[in-house]
Amino acid sequence: MKKFTRIALGAAVALALGWQTGANAASHREAPLIANDPTADLTDVYFFRSWTNPNNVVMILNVVPGQEPSAGPNYYSFGDDVLYALRLDTNGDGKADDLVYEVKFKTQIRGGLSTLKLPVAYAAVPPITALDGAGSDGLIVRQSYTVTEVRGNQRTVLAKDVFAVPSNVGPRTMPDYEGLAAQGIYSLNGGGKVFAGQRDETFYIDLGGTFDTVNLRRTPPVLTPAEDANNGANAFGVDHLSGFNVNTIAIEVPISSITNNPNAVIGLYATTSRSKFKVLGATGAAQNVGPWVQVSRMANPLVNELIIGTSHKDFWNATRPSTEGQFLDFYLNSRLGTVLNIVYGFTGTDLEVPTTDRKDLVNVLLKYPAQAQTGGCDAASTCSELLRLNVGVAPTLPTNQQRLTVLAGDNAGWPNGRRPNDDVVDVALRVVAGALVGSKVGGLAIGDGVNFNAGAQGTNVTNKGIYTVFPYLPTPHDGRNRRHIDCGETGAQPCN
Repeated sequence: MKKFTRIALGAAVALALGWQTGANAASHREAPLIANDPTADLTDVYFFRSWTNPNNVVMILNVVPGQEPSAGPNYYSFGDDVLYALRLDTNGDGKADDLVYEVKFKTQIRGGLSTLKLPVAYAAVPPITALDGAGSDGLIVRQSYTVTEVRGNQRTVLAKDVFAVPSNVGPRTMPDYEGLAAQGIYSLNGGGKVFAGQRDETFYIDLGGTFDTVNLRRTPPVLTPAEDANNGANAFGVDHLSGFNVNTIAIEVPISSITNNPNAVIGLYATTSRSKFKVLGATGAAQNVGPWVQVSRMANPLVNELIIGTSHKDFWNATRPSTEGQFLDFYLNSRLGTVLNIVYGFTGTDLEVPTTDRKDLVNVLLKYPAQAQTGGCDAASTCSELLRLNVGVAPTLPTNQQRLTVLAGDNAGWPNGRRPNDDVVDVALRVVAGALVGSKVGGLAIGDGVNFNAGAQGTNVTNKGIYTVFPYLPTPHDGRNRRHIDCGETGAQPCN
């Protein structure tokens, strides 16, 4: 891995996003309140051009973080009382309300009760081979959902009463899970497709080391050039999310349904919302009434965890990205940079991380290419925290994708959108360390030592763990045979 200067890295980012001038991990339990609300807890958001159909764009949101596959008998589902939404800004004004895809779920308990007061199907334990009709009798708890497109005041149902793919219980209950999951891919009215269900947790990070006050497993946490260039081996970190699953909503639509500009830069963020009030309906079941209230949002990875202060995290989740100017201080004055200086003794050395006047973070995370890269937020230069994708940049095939994205010459990855296997932790650490402002430590291969997801499995997976076809996240681990790769084990890194 080359040591990038400010000019080289800035040029790479500019090329990916189409910037006219030279120039962060997922949200798992990132705020106090949302940590207690897993069905509404956004963990990752992805936004990229499909490499299987380059005329399409893919939007993915994940919720319910850290799913232990064996945690039965009640497994993981989406929230019936949660409104899931992917929100797009197609005109560059920072307000992602031009086009919205809403997804709403409904849970059904199926089958009569036996003399044991258990569902009749339990008596025979029939294998689940279908989501509906013959072969679905064993699917006692089933979720259906509806996808609605919102353009201004016009609402269009794109898919109605289609079925979510259930958690991967095990090979006796679901003998062909990949075949079952394939049945959960549905066509959308007007073009494109949708999937909702459980998938393997593709995001990778030394989670325990990172949040033990950046107690990473090398001091300083810098990879050698050979380690940095190796996308298929973890250098010194431990992937603490290996073997865990997540709930995924994936939507793929034609680019032409979003914009007529072949080189447009589009903004995206995802939200989860809950109804402000609940009442008992005629059947005695709780029903949502009143306005929806946003409880979580996500665009760029790591923002709420590593940039926004703890006292503001839940408030940040409830706000719109277009109001990001009120959080400007957190971007300009890097708390993570301060921690890195203290923990690794960078203060007063030539490796000191710049912590103040970080206009580079503002420009990278909150600005469109056409905006003045001033590092400030005002009426003439609005700040909006969105995941931005230049649809004019061709997608990179899975075998050629580089985990370090623009730093390694792969301009189809984050911060130009985000793909499931982009190593956003290492890219973000280098940017926070000052790669865009010429700091010495920012030019080093600083990272957490985790270069790929060791838990990826199933078919259609490259040796880098990239799932090559829609919905672009691998088959989830099953409850009977789940496997977490922990530090100190054969094939893993030592714990210290």
